[in-house]
Amino acid sequence: MSSRRRFGGRLVLAGMASAVALVVTGCGGGGNGGDEVASAEGGRTSAKASTSSSGELAEYVEAQRKWVTCLRGEGLDAPDPDAKGKVELGDQSKWKRDPKALKAQEKCADLSVPVPESVEKAQQPELTKEEIRKNQQYAECMQEHGAPDFPDTGADGHFRDVTWDSTSAGAKRATRACASIIGIPDDAPTPQG
Repeated sequence: MSSRRRFGGRLVLAGMASAVALVVTGCGGGGNGGDEVASAEGGRTSAKASTSSSGELAEYVEAQRKWVTCLRGEGLDAPDPDAKGKVELGDQSKWKRDPKALKAQEKCADLSVPVPESVEKAQQPELTKEEIRKNQQYAECMQEHGAPDFPDTGADGHFRDVTWDSTSAGAKRATRACASIIGIPDDAPTPQG
């Protein structure tokens, strides 16, 4: 279960950005003394972030710890958040079917917070020149083929804004027309959701 609350075009865009980036960010890391923060179980975890978002990151990680502590209080085996606040819960379908997990999620929902924008941006992987070029081409293609509100990319190649209407007929047409730019086969099934 992710603490992010992204729907519609946001979810599709996040998936596309992941497909283009082909880079997985690391979790955790080695401890560096003063860079450690306490875990929900009393242990210590390395926390590294840029200066500009470190306060917001610390608040987010602390909120995630409180959420995990609540889940554990309801009898679930939830791991500590990593240094970036991510909580790996494993098989998502199990968490959606298990009555105990559903009850715990409902009880702890008010403690689950969305990822702050500054933290999300700091966690974006650095893209190669080729990935940046593909994202730029993809944005232009989408805008030219029926999704004029599709976001542009910044100089770093990441999409500037993830809010766009992915449900319109034009957006669906554009998605089909431009999918091959980011490596999605023309005959791939249309994403649902």
